[in-house]
Amino acid sequence: MYQDPLFLIGLMGAIGCIGWWILDNLRGEGSEELEENLNRIGLVFSVLIIWRLFVNAGDLGILLFFGSIICLLILLAGVIASNSRLTKTGRSWFIPVFLIFALRTFAYEPFQIPSGSMLPGLKVGDFLLVNKHVYGYKINRIGEPAIGGRDPEYGDVVVFVPPHVNAPFVKRLIGKPGDVIRYQNKKLYVNNTPLDQELISSKPGELIIKETFEETSRIIRLRETASEFPYEVTVPSGHYFVMGDNRDNSSDSRIWGFVPRENFMGTAEVIWATWECWLCLPSFERAGKIK
Repeated sequence: MYQDPLFLIGLMGAIGCIGWWILDNLRGEGSEELEENLNRIGLVFSVLIIWRLFVNAGDLGILLFFGSIICLLILLAGVIASNSRLTKTGRSWFIPVFLIFALRTFAYEPFQIPSGSMLPGLKVGDFLLVNKHVYGYKINRIGEPAIGGRDPEYGDVVVFVPPHVNAPFVKRLIGKPGDVIRYQNKKLYVNNTPLDQELISSKPGELIIKETFEETSRIIRLRETASEFPYEVTVPSGHYFVMGDNRDNSSDSRIWGFVPRENFMGTAEVIWATWECWLCLPSFERAGKIK
């Protein structure tokens, strides 16, 4: 994202507009015409930033962090210069921007399911709440947590940044560092221990299975016609193995490899809405805790 020239143009342009507006107010000029022009130009740069952020699947948390700093600087400039307009504006901007940043970065972040890799439990269009503090507190998506948190556990529905693309994925955690993972004949083995499977339902070409390992269980989907080639791998130190619940239609660790510990963002805990298409109305029928 920070190597995207259009994003950088938008960012520098927005900062320039804010800086010009601050200087104009500190000089005591406060031109309404200049402020209107800066607002129009700043709006164009802001739209450019949001567009490129969306295209690049960028981290909004970092943008909110720097936005909070800019708002705080406006507030401090107003207090130091005894400028009531800057003080009032800085305060009115800083409080909501900082609260959104803090809640989204350290508490819960919304996330939308982009694919069917977690069927049947999670469907395309499901909106989730991601617990951002369960694995420790950090500002960046990728990086070691600064404070607290636990390590990922078997069965966690994890949200993370995979090694091959800079966009969040959601999968099921299957293997920890040192585990031997084997997938053969539609059956998953962890350290040579087969996961218990119970048939829930079936229809032509599809099986719905309840799978249990240790104290965790989940509902998975298998295709009868999919390839059943054997797969075995040992999870390296500091990495984890993840798979989609839609076992035969999921891009996961079997394809692009292991997930480093520092790439985990949190766990998906709650479905709060479902919005399947732009012309559809949001639905809350599936709202509830994720298993």
